[in-house]
Amino acid sequence: MFVNSPIDILNWLSRVTDATTVSNLCGVKTRLSEAINFDVDPETGFFPPRPLARLPIQYEVWERALEDARGVLTLGEDRREESLAKRPKGESWRSNVRSWPVISTAALHDDLRLLQRAHYVLASIMHFYVHSIPPDGVELPTLIPKSISIPLVDVSETLGMAPVLTFADTVLWNWELINPELPLEITNMRYVNIFSGTKTEENFYLTSAAVELKGVEMLKIFEAFLSLPDISDAYSIVTLSKDLSRLANIIDDLTAIFQTIRDAVDPEVFYWSCRPWWSGSTSKGPSSAGWIFEGIPDSSKLDLGGASAGQSSVMHALDIFLDIDHKLQEKRHPAPSAANQTSDRGFMERMRRYMPAPHQEYLRRLASAPRSVRSVAKDTPAIRGPFDAAVMALKKLRDLHIRIVCLYVVTKTDSVPPPGLGPVTSPSGVQKDGPARGTGGSHVSTLLKAGRDATLRTMLKDNC
Repeated sequence: MFVNSPIDILNWLSRVTDATTVSNLCGVKTRLSEAINFDVDPETGFFPPRPLARLPIQYEVWERALEDARGVLTLGEDRREESLAKRPKGESWRSNVRSWPVISTAALHDDLRLLQRAHYVLASIMHFYVHSIPPDGVELPTLIPKSISIPLVDVSETLGMAPVLTFADTVLWNWELINPELPLEITNMRYVNIFSGTKTEENFYLTSAAVELKGVEMLKIFEAFLSLPDISDAYSIVTLSKDLSRLANIIDDLTAIFQTIRDAVDPEVFYWSCRPWWSGSTSKGPSSAGWIFEGIPDSSKLDLGGASAGQSSVMHALDIFLDIDHKLQEKRHPAPSAANQTSDRGFMERMRRYMPAPHQEYLRRLASAPRSVRSVAKDTPAIRGPFDAAVMALKKLRDLHIRIVCLYVVTKTDSVPPPGLGPVTSPSGVQKDGPARGTGGSHVSTLLKAGRDATLRTMLKDNC
């Protein structure tokens, strides 16, 4: 394979597959056709099979505002000369948004793709609006104008997801095909809404997309397992053993995709120029002023954490399939550490509220299967080795994820921002915002280590 850039690597990793294994998956086509009911496509997984179409003409004001935002808005805390020069246009853009009438979304309610498009457009406008406001030294709640808040909450309730920017908005719904005649793959997709306008942000989305597309192979394995009529016969045991070995290889490929981030995503640009745009009302922790949704009663009770890779449905599906016990509900070895005990055990379930309802339902269906692959492997010695190999592959992926988050987030939390970027610092020039948090507001180091340790406790070697 000739490698011209990190994107070439992503494309190859997201496509390479063992055709024999996939073609032999028992009943997989039938099960995947059923999965379409959960908005899971047999070829593109949690991605829609085609780019989302533009909203009807009565919503053109939203579409145009999103287009205009990318040219006139910068982070409110960006004090560089070019950004300061744009501030009058930014205020004009925000004033225009405040002046809009509240547009009914009733015309969208019967079309899933239009609802998804509306969520993506409105949530993106909201984050542009909030994060482009220059700080005035007084930390007060940010008022989201009713022209955004009311239609966004309505669309979100219809979709069954949080009224804030999500992983779905930034990765699953935010792309177009370079060549409409060719299928969806990494080299044929272009991300449209790049808040920061940087290659770092675009490459971060492309890396996430490569994980999602590679994950389609895992979904086929999950569906094949659910289709096995009798797990005790020799054919089923051999099939499951092969599929678990294949799953371990796929997870290794996901790890390789994660590794490409270091070449494609600049840590400083990521932390200071990209990441702030994805933050939600609660991203800075419970003591932050937060946002108020005009026209929405009790808006403080809404899920407003912001976009996070923790909202990836394909990674949640992998955890459910392998029976990773993030909530520490089962007695497994080694025993949870004190730090594990204090971690946010409800994080994974909370992240699912940021997913579209059909994807949430897919995960519930997977979790409610009459048997888990771990319990089958526990009762079937021939499957224990391949099962543990898949779990260990996931543990290694999480080891790498911790190192990447340490490089891109944890080490930046107490660092000095580039000149003109970031909040006004303390006299020492260093931020003092407490422990590093994910964009969803969780203490990221403790959370990721707890997830890694929960994965390790899933192995059967120490639990049989």
